[in-house]
Parts: sequence; C-alpha cells; structure tokens
Amino acid sequence: MELCIDFGGSEIKLGILDRGEPVRTATVPTGPGDLEQARDAAAEMIAAAAFATPQGEGPDAVGIAVPGVVDREAGRLVKAHDKHPRLDGLDLVAWAREAFGLPAVIENDARAALVGETAAGSAAGARDAVLMTLGTGIGTAALIDGTLLRGAHDHAGILGGHLTVDLAGSLCNCGNVGCAESIAGAWALRRDLKIRGDAVTDVKDLFEADDEAALTLRDRAICAWGATAVSLCHAYDPDVVILSGGVMRAGSLIAAPIEAYVREHLWTSSHRPAFVVPDRPDLSVLRGLAVLAASERP
Repeated sequence: MELCIDFGGSEIKLGILDRGEPVRTATVPTGPGDLEQARDAAAEMIAAAAFATPQGEGPDAVGIAVPGVVDREAGRLVKAHDKHPRLDGLDLVAWAREAFGLPAVIENDARAALVGETAAGSAAGARDAVLMTLGTGIGTAALIDGTLLRGAHDHAGILGGHLTVDLAGSLCNCGNVGCAESIAGAWALRRDLKIRGDAVTDVKDLFEADDEAALTLRDRAICAWGATAVSLCHAYDPDVVILSGGVMRAGSLIAAPIEAYVREHLWTSSHRPAFVVPDRPDLSVLRGLAVLAASERP
C-alpha cells in the first residue's frame, strides 16, 4: 500500500491506495495549518488501515504531488506562483520521513496524473500521451514513447497552462501575458464571474447556464483550453489526450467542445488523437502517486 498526498489548489487530497485502488481517503482545505492537518489526517488513515488488515499492515511508501515545478532530488517544490507558499523551500521527502517513517517521492501533479491514467486508468497502456488537468490552474504533462517528459531542469511538459493564447491578454501571475490559465483556470473564471456580477458562481454551473454573459465566458474558456490542447498535440504528437482535474466533473459539457476545437485547428497532416476523460478524475493524481511511490520501496 501507498500513502498519497496531493497538494491541490483548493484542498489537499489524501489516500491510501492498494494496487491502485483507494482504501482510505480524506481531504483537508488549503490554508494556515494545513500541513499539520494533512499530517494528522494521514496518521489517522494509516492507523485505520493497519487496524483493518489481519497483519496490521499499512502503507510502506509515500507519494507527494504539488502544483508546480519540483526538484525531485531535493524533495521540494521549486515554484508554484501563489500556490502553497508555505511549501517553498520545504523538503517534503524529509517531512514525510519524519511524519510517517516512510520513504517518499515528490512529483508535479499533472505528471502524476498522467502516470496514473496511462498505468491503469483511462489511457492504460498508452506510450504516447498528453494530459491536461483542469482545476484551480491548468496543468499539463507528456509521455513520449513510454518515457515521462521532464527535461534537463524538470520544467518540460508541465507549463502548458502558461502558453500564450491571447497576445492582448492580461498579465498572468507567472509573469507571462495571455496565458491559458489566466483565462480559463478555475481561479480566473471565478474572478471573471465575480467581476461581471453573474448569478453563476460555480465553474460547473457556468457550463450549464444559457445567459449571454455565461456563454461568453464559457466560449472563451473552451478556446483557451482548446488552443492549449492543440499546442500540446503539435509539440508532442500523442496518440491520446487525457482531460482530467476537478473541472472535468462537468464531463462531456467540456470534453466534447475541446475535442471539436482541436480537430478543427490541428495541423492538416497531424494525427487526430483519441480524447478520454477518466471515470474518476479526482483520483488521477493519487493513482499516479501510488505507482511512483511503489518505486521508492526499499
């Protein structure tokens, strides 16, 4: 079994997984004291899991995901721009070892989600795939010929949400202009809904509303997500595009128009990839972390 901890934008998801399936899960809202709350919640899950098994077995490795650039050797988050500032400089591998007495591995959350879905999820067995995780931000990752793309400095493949899709767009918190995330990350959509004073305040409800303001925001978001997916396909030539993350709880309301946008705008001779949505997009990261953590067992 593996203890998996996903530091999301609005909550920390925790799970104990056995053979890729969750045995225990919990969530902790992000904010002051959330590291301590996550530690305590994980300890309770470990104790409960051990009590429920005849041999008193619990997890034997930890997987940790963060929404930004990671230094895997140093075990820390390098940069996430306004997300989890209390993690800056913290050795999370050492934190897990001290808190749980277990070896740990740290990875970018989108890469972890991609591992989870290609290992035993919606794109099981795929060797050439890209993933977009649509949540508080927009995370991306790429798998090329079975190898997870990381690059010389661990930045490769994961910054697709910060591709420029609008040259006249606003300044993103990353420093770039017109990023897809600054248009269609959930944080940006909530900001724009608030500015417009719309009755719609939830991102999922936005895609079910039919008033003019909601339709305008929805169409702009679809174009931003679609343009990002097109760029990922042009860059990495995948067989499959995986759409995951909390926003994908809206399912085909979002997946179908993104796929249509991509098919219309791809380079003419480019392969038209399959599009898949995990049955449990909220578990993509945890499942990937279980695979990565298993490799850290003594």
